[in-house]
Amino acid sequence: MKTRDKILLTSLELFNERGERNVTTNHIAAHLGISPGNLYYHFRNKSDIIYEIFQEYEKLVNYYLEIPDDRPLGLDDMMFYLESVFDGLWSYRFLHRDLEFLLDNDERLREDYRDFTTRCLDAIRRIFSGLTDGGLFEVQTEALKEAMALNVWLVITSWMAFLKTAHASEAYDSITRDQLKQGIYQVLTLEMPYLREPYYRDVMAIRERYRPALLGAVPGDGLMSGLLRTQASE
Repeated sequence: MKTRDKILLTSLELFNERGERNVTTNHIAAHLGISPGNLYYHFRNKSDIIYEIFQEYEKLVNYYLEIPDDRPLGLDDMMFYLESVFDGLWSYRFLHRDLEFLLDNDERLREDYRDFTTRCLDAIRRIFSGLTDGGLFEVQTEALKEAMALNVWLVITSWMAFLKTAHASEAYDSITRDQLKQGIYQVLTLEMPYLREPYYRDVMAIRERYRPALLGAVPGDGLMSGLLRTQASE
């Protein structure tokens, strides 16, 4: 592996474990067993390292959100998108844990992240359209699809910040992959009102796998369980 790639991988590892603000270029160089001068030969400063890591994250998310144009989408597709996006969020978790600070300190990153957000919102909206064509969701207006896309994006990108505050007294790396992926529960909760009846039970069962511990282990929800009981009795 080339030194440049090693620097990026090591930096990502350290940023995720300790937080970007707790890691210097000297820390990165020492961890790799290279001189700071060798590191600066490849990157002018830490901001350049972060910017390139973000570009790799951007490519990964763009890949995850690719939408097939030869078929409608189904439940397996929906869960693939959610699992993949949250896996990517875990792999690059420092970005969203320190996002506001990072954007405030790098104009390039701020501009690119704005464009990245726009593309992701468009992809999420098109995923909703594909899932509607596949019979998973009721037909929605374009305005509703745009609002739902934004709500889903807000949950995904804010879940790490929520966990950070919920675990404020614990170590930086105390948040687990399972806790992060509990954000899927919140996304599915947003989508439940728009599901078509044949998919309610399957999605409810899937959703329970991700129930955040702070909500307890109560099976089902009052409102949705009531809807299901009513439908079952009809």
